[in-house]
Amino acid sequence: MSLATLARDEVVTASPDASGTELARQMRDETVGCVVITEDDRPVGLVTDRDLTIRLVADGHDPATTTARDVMTEHPTTVDVGTGLYELTEVMEDNAVRRMPVVDGDRLAGIITLDDVQGLLVDELDNLSDVIEEESPDY
Repeated sequence: MSLATLARDEVVTASPDASGTELARQMRDETVGCVVITEDDRPVGLVTDRDLTIRLVADGHDPATTTARDVMTEHPTTVDVGTGLYELTEVMEDNAVRRMPVVDGDRLAGIITLDDVQGLLVDELDNLSDVIEEESPDY
């Protein structure tokens, strides 16, 4: 199963010039934990709720004047839309990331998160449990 079918194609994005306040409001309004920072539909950074807490608030910066460029993780780890689930989990582990922009070439095509992967695996395990239960004798 490739990310073409697994990734969310509606991604919350912002420009590098978006303020910390704007980013926090986007995360709140869209109920997400990160915003992909883009230029010309290319992911150039990633800002998480943790970035806003650690790099902005805890360091005493003004959220109205601090920009995404100031707090984002530059050059985020991305994964190609044709990548399979196993390879995705390896890339997540190797790079210690929970959220990854999905790209088609160098253009943003979606996003996949550790929570998405975990939800899929739980569903798959539930299906396998149903098979085992159906095939097991009554005790």
